[in-house]
Formats: sequence, C-alpha cells, structure tokens
Amino acid sequence: MTSDDRDTPDQEVGMTDLSPAGESRSSRFRRRKQLPVWQETILLLVIALTLAVVIKAFFVQAFYIPSESMEPGLVENDRILVQKVSYWGDDGPERGDVVVFKDPDNWLPAEDSAGPTNIIAKGLTKIGLFPTGGHLVKRVIGVPGDTVECCDDQGRLSVNGYALDESEYVAKGGRCAAPMLNCRMRPVTIPEGFLLVMGDNREHSADSTAHMCRNPKAQQCAPTRGLVPVENVVGKVWTLIWPSSRWDHLTRPKVFEHVPDPQ
Repeated sequence: MTSDDRDTPDQEVGMTDLSPAGESRSSRFRRRKQLPVWQETILLLVIALTLAVVIKAFFVQAFYIPSESMEPGLVENDRILVQKVSYWGDDGPERGDVVVFKDPDNWLPAEDSAGPTNIIAKGLTKIGLFPTGGHLVKRVIGVPGDTVECCDDQGRLSVNGYALDESEYVAKGGRCAAPMLNCRMRPVTIPEGFLLVMGDNREHSADSTAHMCRNPKAQQCAPTRGLVPVENVVGKVWTLIWPSSRWDHLTRPKVFEHVPDPQ
C-alpha cells in the first residue's frame, strides 16, 4: 500500500462539494426549498384562519350586548369575550355568573335571531371575530336544586332561603327584584339540567321571570318554561373588550358566596 492509498479515506471524510461559485450543496438545497412570498402569505393566512376557527370552537368567542337588560354593568352594543372552557367537564354555570346562551324558546324577536347579513360580517362570524345572532346574555340566579323566591318585605330575591343584597350589580331604582312578576314570584325549585337567569336591569329584561308560568296549574304551561337548559349555555362572559374606555374583567359577585346549598 502506498502513501497515497492511505491518505485517500481521510480526504473523503473531510470533502465538501462546492459549486463553481463556492456554494455548498446544503445551501443550494435550502434555496430551492424556500417558497415564494405569495405562497408563504397564503400559507400563513390559512394557518391563522384555522387557529381562529379552533379558538372560536373550543376557547373564546366574541359577542355583543343586544339590549339594555344587563345595565349598568354591560351596556347595549358593548363587545364581550365569552370563555368556553369554564364549563368543561363537570363544572357547570354557578350562581352569579354572567353567561351567553342560545335562545331557549323564541325569547328574541326574529330580527335579533337572524345574525349579520353583510357577507364580510358573516365570514368574521365563522371565525369568532364578529358576534352571532340568536343569543342572550343574563346572570345565573338559580342552578339545579336551588329554590328561588321573591320578594321579601324589602323587595329582595331569595335563593335557598338566603335574601340577596344585589346592590353591587342590579340597576338602581327598581321597585323589587322580580318586577316582571309583579314582585310575587312563587318558590321555584330548579330541576336538573336547567338554570334560572335574570338581567341586571330588572325593569327592562325579558329573562326567566318574563317567560315563566303566571299560573303554575295551567295544563299548557310546562314546569320548565322560562328556564334555560344548561346545554344551551355557550360560556361565561369573561371580559368587556369594547369600548376600550370601559374595559373590564367580569367576576362573580361575592354575595353569591353566602348562598347555602339546597337542602
């Protein structure tokens, strides 16, 4: 074996293939694989839209306040974000939560249920960037098993025998906590799978009290009339995002912490 033969393997190990211009093979490969700008833009848009759809479907969705029923906290045309993951698993809505839910039984007029008609707004609705129609926003007062009654000598609402001081969130000036029922709300025990909801502006809120039975003994009146199926709940209102001057993170009023569990 000659000296030249012994050197050959070492030379092959350290060998680099260069183009006439001195460009390595790996550099030429990377240059050939790079997408044109327009293709990269389309790819990024597709990824962004896919993420937006996934976020809307499973995590957060935008809605607007359609009426004055949640004043003073939420004003008509406010934009809100609804958190969907709050009620995953066995954790359902709790007393005091402000929730968005699908219209349970034609509570809304046809024009409010239709949703946007503009083609751009419809597209934004699909990805959760524009509010959809056919939904309402109210506060949960009673959950399954609770007994709700109104009103005591001070016009207050009672849940499981505990009178609520709602001055923190209810619009001032109302004559009682259940004006839609002329301040005479019989004790209602909420059945499994349903919620009793009310607006914070009680004098101007087409909520559970506005739709439940006036005469409980009437045969044509179902006992769940005016209640909202839990399955209709989209999620909990998380943040007021617009107008920016009123940005706020919504929390559950502390008064509901003192409501006892149903017996």
